[in-house]
Amino acid sequence: MSNFKHASNGMISFCKNGRSAQVLACPLEKFNEIVDSPQVAQTCRLLAKVDHDSDEAKRLKQQLPLLMFMANYSDGHRHAESAVPTGMAYLDLDELNGEHPREAWQRIVQVLLMKELENLVVLVHVSCSGKGLRIVYIIPSQFSHLSPTEQIDQSKQWLAAQLGVEDDSKTKDLARGSFAVPRDYIIYGPDKRMFEKRTPQQQLWTPSPLPLKGEGGHPQPEELSTPLPHREGPEEGLLFKGVAYKDIIAEWFRRTGGEPQKGERNDRLHRLAAHLRYITDNNEQTLLSIMPRYGLSEEEMRGLIHSACSARFYSMPRQLQEIIGSLAPKEVATARETGLGSTPPPMPKRLPALIKLLTSKTPDIYKPAVAHAVFPSLAAHLWKVRFRYIDNVEHEATLMNVLMAGTGAGKDCISQPINRIMADIRLRDAENLKREAEWKREVNSKGSNKDKRQRPEGLVIQEVDPDMTNPAFVMRMAEADEHFLYTKMNEIDQFDALRGSARGSQQFQIMCLAFDPDNRYGQTRVGTQSVTEKVCIRFNWNAATTIQKGQRYFSRVLTDGPISRINFCTIPEREIGADMPVYGTYDAQFDEELRPYIERLTRASGLVDCPQAFRLAKKLKDECAEFSRLSQSRVYENLSFRANVIAWLKGCVLYICNDYRWSKEIEDFVRWSLKYDLWCKMQFFGAAIEAANQEGEHSQKRGPRNLLELLPDEFNVHDADIVRQANGMDTRGTRNMLSQWVHRGYLLQMTDDSFVKVKK
Repeated sequence: MSNFKHASNGMISFCKNGRSAQVLACPLEKFNEIVDSPQVAQTCRLLAKVDHDSDEAKRLKQQLPLLMFMANYSDGHRHAESAVPTGMAYLDLDELNGEHPREAWQRIVQVLLMKELENLVVLVHVSCSGKGLRIVYIIPSQFSHLSPTEQIDQSKQWLAAQLGVEDDSKTKDLARGSFAVPRDYIIYGPDKRMFEKRTPQQQLWTPSPLPLKGEGGHPQPEELSTPLPHREGPEEGLLFKGVAYKDIIAEWFRRTGGEPQKGERNDRLHRLAAHLRYITDNNEQTLLSIMPRYGLSEEEMRGLIHSACSARFYSMPRQLQEIIGSLAPKEVATARETGLGSTPPPMPKRLPALIKLLTSKTPDIYKPAVAHAVFPSLAAHLWKVRFRYIDNVEHEATLMNVLMAGTGAGKDCISQPINRIMADIRLRDAENLKREAEWKREVNSKGSNKDKRQRPEGLVIQEVDPDMTNPAFVMRMAEADEHFLYTKMNEIDQFDALRGSARGSQQFQIMCLAFDPDNRYGQTRVGTQSVTEKVCIRFNWNAATTIQKGQRYFSRVLTDGPISRINFCTIPEREIGADMPVYGTYDAQFDEELRPYIERLTRASGLVDCPQAFRLAKKLKDECAEFSRLSQSRVYENLSFRANVIAWLKGCVLYICNDYRWSKEIEDFVRWSLKYDLWCKMQFFGAAIEAANQEGEHSQKRGPRNLLELLPDEFNVHDADIVRQANGMDTRGTRNMLSQWVHRGYLLQMTDDSFVKVKK
């Protein structure tokens, strides 16, 4: 086929299903797509419930993609004649004598480490049946003198003997494939060597530690261990952030009324599992290894944990955060609480030329705040300039900044730099304000029955009063001819003039819309003298406030959007009795050095492409996602999405100011700006947002809930019992509820005990 990509020697390949003979290359992105596929997950769940040797099992397996670990194919079709060896093979361990696959791996990995064979392994996963174990490895160089099929056969025998296991795969056929499994079946890997193009000479193994899962780093041996099912209680030695899970569980019970008694075990343990999943990667096997049983059977525990892990994922519960914080080492607790550490990230030593100039007259303690606060006024000089973000959405430089610092901290430090940046706009505004004043005098001098001249054309007035009313704001926006409006507020509550009424909250709506591309805002009035306009809000602004006042001001809209769209900065508290900071002099030379940067902004037009900023935004997005996974902070993740856009926009503005040249200084500044902004947001609002999310979750639980939505796509009667109990209902009505759902067409009944949701 014309779109076939040949998989080169060393890279694994795949077939779309077990019946297909066409083979395609399988880079890491495709591998991730396969193991994250809902179809693969559902098929393996069904396989786990049927007899391994039945016709139904064979039929289900043929629906799964087939991963070709041992060869790819020169003509794109799976047969031995065109097979090109990858230098990899695998052990199949199907007969584990009742041992769970993850338990078997825990034992095997210790042997690998002891014999220094760990670098052979590139992937370990539970088989698609859920009962076996597959270990994919690189064939050692000691077998390189043999033919490809002999390499596979001899290396399998050798490795199985080293590990003290019996390999159940008898085939030497290079065209043999391996049925794909979902990601939660993967115990270790994938190692990046599975996806690298290698020559036969490079397919040599040399001892070194196993790399990290999906990466290329080198962990300590304990990181290779996988949590195992445990049938008595919390497994010894397993830690989260330096705290033993058994200690976390003991403290959780202490704070929630003690250990569960008969009659409440299911409900309490379900709630415990629902909390612990936030610190176990939502992994059911890990939970099985650490959860206490209190007399419940293994099957009951699996059902209970599966139900807890299937519910919607929110942020880590505040109660669990407090428990970990009380038990964790001091430095770990601090990092967890703030999301990024106890102090803001330090400013780069080498700054972009424009930022270096704008902070050159600023005392060091104020420089980070000034470096953030100058961007709304700089971006206000751009007219009809757009930038394309990594999601393919075009943005203008919509930048808003709030400086939150203590009383007497020196928040006015941003005023002089902003005054110098806005000087040219204020000159143009002055001419149009004069024209408007003359027109008003002329209109007021005429009687009510006299003809009155229409409002002058071209009254572009960019800097507006912070206490203007909504009609005045809409009028100024309509006359701005797609220019940005700008204002600087000494206090954030000056925004309240825009709220629309005594109890209105339109100011927060304006904050949100000012950030969003192609927004629409306005008002419709009946009176002939009233303002009736629909506008696209382009409104950059600065505001300052104390920390407590800022927290109160945004307390009612914590999860409504304004905080994530605004860039925040702060000023660290000075020591008592510290010397007064001394400013430099803003003079004509300063203005002359600033002039070329402002001119470049005013000359810019159209869609500006900055590939370096684009690539950096992608990289920073991935870094934020990684930190979110490690910290398990949903709040941090949600705030990071728009914080990355804000930092990227700053990079685009600096790119124009630097005469369309990228630099290492700009890249370092953008990275720091993102981290600093997120630090401020987590420091000032993180805990409050977390609490608001939890309150919202709890409030939902108090009202009627759609129980069907709380169940996974495929479930059994026990799952339904657990959901009913978690929502304050007894289990006597479970069967009747399921019968009604089947009758209404919501479910299909597969067996006497299992059901599948009907997709609508």
